[in-house]
Amino acid sequence: MEEQLLPPSKWEGEVSAETTAGKPHEIWPLLADDFCSLHKWLPMDTCHYVEGVEGQPGLIRYCATTDTTSSSEPSIKWAHERLKLIDPTEHILTYEILDNNIGFKSYVATIKLLPGGGDDGGGCKMVWSFEADPIEGWPLEEFVKYLEFSLQQMVNKMAGYLQKSP
Repeated sequence: MEEQLLPPSKWEGEVSAETTAGKPHEIWPLLADDFCSLHKWLPMDTCHYVEGVEGQPGLIRYCATTDTTSSSEPSIKWAHERLKLIDPTEHILTYEILDNNIGFKSYVATIKLLPGGGDDGGGCKMVWSFEADPIEGWPLEEFVKYLEFSLQQMVNKMAGYLQKSP
């Protein structure tokens, strides 16, 4: 009798991207000082404050984007996300999805900024790790590709912003 392999009960993984445009302490404010500004760095329509104290665990944000990928009419994909942990010394931020219409049952992500591997010790490496329940209709490999693309876009936009800043 052949043994059946069951899909993992939880997905776990991480993606990373690097930039030489700024060190962790320079990128950190863009990521953490305004937890509700994700729309500046990722392709989404809005990200705004819902409740809680800015910069403190428990803060809840609402993120939404218009999905035009299906053959039917465009739809709004949204999520309420709660800041679970924020550590400005170690440059670590953890959040979880509370409610959504995207298909997440459980999702917790941690973003950590590390010094980059540049010759002069400059730059920043951003690591986005996650644990989630499998998402129906979305294979893990495709989800990881989506996160890789999103993180690279975020790092590129933050780098562009830092390079334009005085």
